[in-house]
Amino acid sequence: MSITCDVAVLGGGTGGYIAAIRAAQLGKEVVVVEQDKLGGTCLHKGCIPSKSLLRSAELFAQMKDSESYGIETQGVALAFPKVQARKAAVVEQLYKGVQYLMKKHKIKVIQGRGRIIGPSIFSPKSGALAVELADGEMETIVPTNLIIATGSRPRILPGMEPDGQYVLSSDEALEMSALPASILIVGGGVIGVEWASMLHDFGVQVTVVEAAPQLLPNEDQDVAKELKRLFERRGIKVLTGAKIKPDTLQKDNGAVTIQADMGGKEMELAAEKLLLSIGRQANVEGIGLENTDIAVKDGFIRVNEQMQTTEPHIYAIGDCIGGLQLAHAASHEGVTAAEHLAGEPSRVKSNALHTPRCVYTRPEAASVGMTEQNAKDKGFKVKVGKFPFSAIGKALVYGEKDGFVKMIADAETGDLLGVHMIGPHVTDLISEAALAQVLDATPWEIGHTVHAHPTLAEILGEAALAVDGLSLGM
Repeated sequence: MSITCDVAVLGGGTGGYIAAIRAAQLGKEVVVVEQDKLGGTCLHKGCIPSKSLLRSAELFAQMKDSESYGIETQGVALAFPKVQARKAAVVEQLYKGVQYLMKKHKIKVIQGRGRIIGPSIFSPKSGALAVELADGEMETIVPTNLIIATGSRPRILPGMEPDGQYVLSSDEALEMSALPASILIVGGGVIGVEWASMLHDFGVQVTVVEAAPQLLPNEDQDVAKELKRLFERRGIKVLTGAKIKPDTLQKDNGAVTIQADMGGKEMELAAEKLLLSIGRQANVEGIGLENTDIAVKDGFIRVNEQMQTTEPHIYAIGDCIGGLQLAHAASHEGVTAAEHLAGEPSRVKSNALHTPRCVYTRPEAASVGMTEQNAKDKGFKVKVGKFPFSAIGKALVYGEKDGFVKMIADAETGDLLGVHMIGPHVTDLISEAALAQVLDATPWEIGHTVHAHPTLAEILGEAALAVDGLSLGM
């Protein structure tokens, strides 16, 4: 027996289940195939559990600093097993929410490992799914359209494979039952710096090793420079321009050591554990792409603006297509795919320059659009406005005055090209900048929008006015 449906979604992560919901809203009969748990990496091994840990770390750091707010405390201590229990409870609550959404929208969920099959007795074209169920039985799904949403996994360096004891990926780190005294974090991208911030706040001695000249290699240089400064002020050791030599890895007697090349100078690094955070690799193997004419380039599935692969009835979204590899980007791509296959004019266009990027360190960082260097490389003559949180009243009230907002505009047209922030709650503030990008707003328009006082959002108005040298607060 086979199951026929309008839409099958291979992968029940954030992008996959959002695509399924939107397709169901448009009247489609939808089946989701997920080999593990609905919610995928974001809910179970990424965004949600890591941010839960980060919140506990942030609160612990604030409580230790409570005297600066006039609050004297004694005996503040970290109970890490309770931190992990809270994380698990948050994940479980959201997991139940996703399961409820599937039932609400009458979406059939099949737990099993799906593989795309080519033309067969079930269908004259590729795109059907052979699903191996937990009990070893097989199920065949025959959809009119297929959406591939298989996500990604931590990228591994040969010779530095995670062993769960000395070498960890973010997957293993999330499940630590106890904290190490020290850790080496290889990779200073988003995942690496978030773990560095969190573990340092928990009391771990942290060293971050990044091969690029700056932390957060894809972000604005000014933000990266400020994050490095603030990390080092906190006591986090940061090594940039440092290339790890995997063949020098040694694991023995409760410690891990490795050599790094610092521009021709050798340096030995040692800690109790090593966290490998060098990006994520698309899950495109073992899903049956060889049974299709779907094109794969540089390890990612190729798609057009409507998320169609080179087989137009098959779509792909999320981390498996590359790009920003963000949960909210995957969700937007899922909506785009669902609306296109349903013949609807899409209200959501996936655009990397309109998609905010967030880093949940302490302080937070966030951005949307082009960096200053990106804009110059593309031939723009730019003008820049920059305003510090130290001149914002609400930031002083919060006791978090480090950081700034930087706006980049086209000097000839006045168009907004990018917004970059580092400071308190900027992962929330970035949405205004993202909306400005979508609406093609200019810094002048943002600057003349009334921002309530006292709020952190005032900094957006001031930074926008600063683009033309008109800021009012300093």
